[in-house]
Amino acid sequence: MVTPIVTPEATQEAIDAPLAAPEQSAPRKPTSRADTIAQTIVIAMLFATPALMCVHGGVVADPDVWWHLRTGQWIVQHHTLPRVDIFSAAYAGKPWAPYSWLFELLIYGLFQKLGLIGILGFSAALVVAITVAVRHLVNRLQSDFSLVILLTFASCYCLRHLYTPRPWLFTILFFVLELDILMHARKTGQIRELAWLPIIFALWSNLHIQFIDGLLVMALALAEAIGSHWAIGVRTKLCAPWLAAAFAGSVLATMVNPFGWHIYRVAWDLATQPGVINRINELKAIGFRDFSEFLLLFLALAAAAALGWDRRFRVFEIGLLIFAAYVSFRSERDLWAMAIIAAAILASSIPGREASALRLPWYATTGAVVAASLAVLVGFHVMYANKSVLETEIADNLPQRAVDEVKAKGYPGPLFNTFDWGGYLIWALRMPVSIDGRAAFYGDDAFDRSMATWNAQRDWASDPQLKSASLVIGPIGDSLTQVLRTDPHFKLVYEDKLAAVFIARK
Repeated sequence: MVTPIVTPEATQEAIDAPLAAPEQSAPRKPTSRADTIAQTIVIAMLFATPALMCVHGGVVADPDVWWHLRTGQWIVQHHTLPRVDIFSAAYAGKPWAPYSWLFELLIYGLFQKLGLIGILGFSAALVVAITVAVRHLVNRLQSDFSLVILLTFASCYCLRHLYTPRPWLFTILFFVLELDILMHARKTGQIRELAWLPIIFALWSNLHIQFIDGLLVMALALAEAIGSHWAIGVRTKLCAPWLAAAFAGSVLATMVNPFGWHIYRVAWDLATQPGVINRINELKAIGFRDFSEFLLLFLALAAAAALGWDRRFRVFEIGLLIFAAYVSFRSERDLWAMAIIAAAILASSIPGREASALRLPWYATTGAVVAASLAVLVGFHVMYANKSVLETEIADNLPQRAVDEVKAKGYPGPLFNTFDWGGYLIWALRMPVSIDGRAAFYGDDAFDRSMATWNAQRDWASDPQLKSASLVIGPIGDSLTQVLRTDPHFKLVYEDKLAAVFIARK
């Protein structure tokens, strides 16, 4: 019997084999015409379903999109960006950086051309793009068609509460694209796609401040590549120098914005002001009151189990899961991180069935995207997502009728309002507000003062903004609204089932 010679290189290749398994497995079999048609239909349905959920929800009464719209309008009118606050009464002139200025121009342009349909259309279009990107990410990590569909849908379903007209949709999309590029480069060693990363970050830094999350993930991948050179963790095929160059280029690209390197100062200010995280619903921890939230927990546990079962030190994946657990379970607004990362880890860990390893032609995927887009357009008609219905949603959730009354009677400011309605009043009333959704700009003290006053706590009457107000618009059920009914300094001049309007007595 001849004993085979086992070299150290062969031993290392055997250890690293699972990481490269998708590349070393048998090539995916080409599909027959019937299989191509069937898979294209399934993928088209996959691409369309989350966007149709978005259209069905018809969210245009988002409290923050309105100050974004007003900012976009101001930029168009003045051909420059505001450098100080222009929307509040007490903080007028305070330095302010509208870091999502490109989103604000886009959403205002859509609103100007299409009205409320443009706002909903923005959300639906971004949801389609996110779904397509998630499927591409999972598909390059997993050969089983059924698992690709299942993981993609599960991930996108977990995001359904985030399908609102906010710039965070761009963060979700760019994060998926970045993760797709990094994981593919790690697996194959191909570096050509790394050239896209600086372009992605140049756009990202002008659309949403959470490009910082993307840089953290790139830094994690670079740390893995450096550690792999020193035999720390599972070997990656991505060379550290190339990734370091892509990382440096991406950092430089983030400074291609109207604020230059000062964008990092803005990010630091936001990150070091945690006071509002326990007061604003979207920033609070996940409440686990919805099936999608329990599904997210299941994906997180399954991803952790997959990494544990692997019994190898996978630096990048473990770091990703820790990062996702911190940001997603700390704030409901960031649950997208766990949904995407868990799907990617599971896709790269679960062995797929070779019988399902079928290769879909590029034109079939393109056809699925076109078919899904058409289905979403039809969904606008079928689900009655028209101007009239969306205007009714605005009237039912925001103080539109109260604003109409104030305009008709010409009641002057200064205005005192709630945090939730400030953004809409900036847009609809064109009057300086006392506070709005830019919580980080106002700071913890101003936010707490406003909340205490609207809750009619002991010293509510000493609030300087309320004392100087000539006009108060508030929710009909808030404590301050009830107290002001009997206050001698204010007079109730209008109320409906949603809002009440008070003016100061002369």
